[in-house]
Amino acid sequence: MRIRSDFWVAAYLRRCATAGVSAVLRRRGAAEAGAIFVKIDRLDGSGALYGPAPQSEVGSGERRFGRLHAADWIDTAAADDRLRREIAFDVDLWIVEVEDRLGRTFLETA
Repeated sequence: MRIRSDFWVAAYLRRCATAGVSAVLRRRGAAEAGAIFVKIDRLDGSGALYGPAPQSEVGSGERRFGRLHAADWIDTAAADDRLRREIAFDVDLWIVEVEDRLGRTFLETA
């Protein structure tokens, strides 16, 4: 059984705060099962965007994330454009934005 999206996001925000990293909820999605996207902003115009990993790469009950672009870092405006397209496809998604000059994600990646 997978943890609810609202619980996962609350725990993730606390995890970032514990590390001294600013993370904010930009969009609240469906509490029980909304897809979660995490934007990393390195505060220099570059960042990364992570979304749900393909189900084939995730074990039962786990939340794993994959980078949604080939390059290590992309322009933050490009990440925002991708998020707009994702919202048009799924209005129940969550968006968390992390500001960290080191680009740390604090995510389980696939």
